[in-house]
Amino acid sequence: MYSLAKAKAIAQELELDLVEISPKAVPPVCKVIDYKKFLYEQKKREKALKAKATKVVVKEIRFGPQTDEHDYEFKKKHAIKFLQDGAKLKAYVFFKGRSIIFKEQGQILLLKLAQELEEYGKVEQMPKLEGKRMIMFIAPKKTK
Repeated sequence: MYSLAKAKAIAQELELDLVEISPKAVPPVCKVIDYKKFLYEQKKREKALKAKATKVVVKEIRFGPQTDEHDYEFKKKHAIKFLQDGAKLKAYVFFKGRSIIFKEQGQILLLKLAQELEEYGKVEQMPKLEGKRMIMFIAPKKTK
C-alpha cells in the first residue's frame, strides 16, 4: 500500500501507467501496467464473450385469415422445422382490406397452430392484434 505520489513515481520509473482498477474501494485500488495492453486484453475478453453469446434467430410465417388446410399444413411443417433448429417463431395473420372482419378466424388459426406446436415450443406471446396483423410468438423448447 503506497501513497498516490509514490505509486506515480514507481509507474514513471518503470515507464508504465498507473491505472485505477477499483475507484470505489477505500483506499482506491490501482495497478502499474501498460495501459494500451490492458485495453487490448479487455477488448479481446469482450469479443470472446460476444462470440459465446447465443444469437436469437426469429423466423416468420404469414397466414391469411382464410388459409386453407393444405397451405396451413405446409406452413406448420416449416414452423416445426424452425423450432427444432432452435429459432423463435413469429406467426402472424395479415388482414388485407376488409378481411379485418375475420379477426376471430385469424385468432382461431393462430391458437390452433400454437396447440399443434405444443410439443416443439411454448407460446411466448398470445395472439395480439397490431394494426392489420395479428401476431403470436413461439419460443423453441430446450432440447437436452
